[in-house]
Amino acid sequence: MKVLVTGGAGFIGSHTCVELLNAGHEVVIVDNLSNSKEEAVDKIREITGKDLRFYRVDLLDRRELEDVFAQNPVGAVIHFAGYKAVGESVEKPLEYYWNNIAGTLILLETMRAAGCKKIVFSSSATVYGMDNPVPFKEGYPISATNPYGYTKVMIEQILQDLCHADPSWSAVLLRYFNPIGAHESGLIGESPNGIPNNLLPYIAQVADGVLPELKVYGDDYDTPDGTGVRDYIHVVDLAKGHLAALDYAVSYTGAEPFNLGTGHGTSVLEMVQAFEKTNNVRVPYKIVSRRAGDIAAAYADTSKAERVLHWHAEKGITEMCQDSWKFIQHSR
Repeated sequence: MKVLVTGGAGFIGSHTCVELLNAGHEVVIVDNLSNSKEEAVDKIREITGKDLRFYRVDLLDRRELEDVFAQNPVGAVIHFAGYKAVGESVEKPLEYYWNNIAGTLILLETMRAAGCKKIVFSSSATVYGMDNPVPFKEGYPISATNPYGYTKVMIEQILQDLCHADPSWSAVLLRYFNPIGAHESGLIGESPNGIPNNLLPYIAQVADGVLPELKVYGDDYDTPDGTGVRDYIHVVDLAKGHLAALDYAVSYTGAEPFNLGTGHGTSVLEMVQAFEKTNNVRVPYKIVSRRAGDIAAAYADTSKAERVLHWHAEKGITEMCQDSWKFIQHSR
């Protein structure tokens, strides 16, 4: 099947394109490169030995997006494209709402006009908000604490409403937790522009001497060591989850949410220690005050994905740390 991947040059998108190509799908990438690099597309080709189509197109550019669909008979879309920094979303709410929501609406209208009604959406565990108990289950009420999170909540609602209005649509809403790691080749991984927002690339850059120390936001949470606990999932496991979701979208209609995580929590300090031990490096850190909106613990109940999608995470923390460090060293 020909699959259009928005944001396919990004961290999760590039790994998903590798898995799609290895599984025999044809891939079309649409990415405006606002937080990614075109060289990732070449790395995908290098890893897989297969070709794909790449278009530097912004989803807000309706005419260019329509041209992509006109040139490619797309069977399904995996939708990653969107701004994703929580802190920046608080500072720039209009930009986040316009880019993420309007971009998705234009994508959906273009899909409808092209007769393509199958979409896998990159949602987030942030939709579980502040008040739900762990582990998070798909049936919990959803909410948000920042504009980024609200864009995910709103897009999920748009897709639910669309599938209700037109039962021929299929939308799989993947709520993933904390993707880390890199491809085992070391060729692709998380390469954010500027100072990283996510923990593991931050740890890796400190270990590599690019940044002086890791800031640990709070050590007084109700967790075993006082630092925040999150469900870290290897990006390759996450990418394979998108293939399982794509298979589901082909076979079923309606909108359905699934958690993609390991089902286990790891604290910030546990991750620091694991990275140091696995890679024989030092990661200096400094405890600073909590960030507004952070919760003590967030990890997934993965039973629905295991039961319905026949998917579960296979890689552990050691592999996540090894592969992240290999990517950093490969990128020097």
